[in-house]
Amino acid sequence: MMSGALRDEYRPGSKGIEQMNILAISGSLRAASSNTVLLRAMVNLVPDGVQISLYERLADIPPFNPDLDGDDVAEAVKDFRLQLQEADGVLISSPEYAHGVPGVLKNALDWDVSSGGLYRKPLALIYASPRGTYAQAALTEILNTMSARIVPEASATIELMGKKPDEINAYLSTPEMTAILVGAIEIFISAIQTLCTTQASLN
Repeated sequence: MMSGALRDEYRPGSKGIEQMNILAISGSLRAASSNTVLLRAMVNLVPDGVQISLYERLADIPPFNPDLDGDDVAEAVKDFRLQLQEADGVLISSPEYAHGVPGVLKNALDWDVSSGGLYRKPLALIYASPRGTYAQAALTEILNTMSARIVPEASATIELMGKKPDEINAYLSTPEMTAILVGAIEIFISAIQTLCTTQASLN
């Protein structure tokens, strides 16, 4: 079954299609997070018919508790699950803390295990530093376990360590960096369309 905007009427490459929705999740709560700035830059680079929405309620999600994982979960959990389910694809940009995935991001993903919002969902990983290899490996393992469809060709690493938000915005606006981000977005959109076609042929 296709999710989000990729319903029966969707035809890859056609005109007048229903909008493709991509959910972007930053694994950092810092106001000046380079991961968040990176995702915000990508929001403005999508073509017509595609929208990237930045998820901004990670801090509202309560600590995961299996005893509370039922029909009456917290409103923030319901909202997170709904946004995942309605998204046609997901972008995640996460820092590394203590050689691991930030607790707030892992906590949010734990809440999705039972609801399956990431099941067979196209997903790309966008990193703001090449040094977070432990977190990259851990996050990849988590997402594979949840049966997300990671698209390596659409994943990218941009070196932003040590730069302030204004410097990051200026750097990401250069022709070279814009080309890298646009290229990643285009590959990701194509992967979503391919999955849509594949799933439609199986239904």
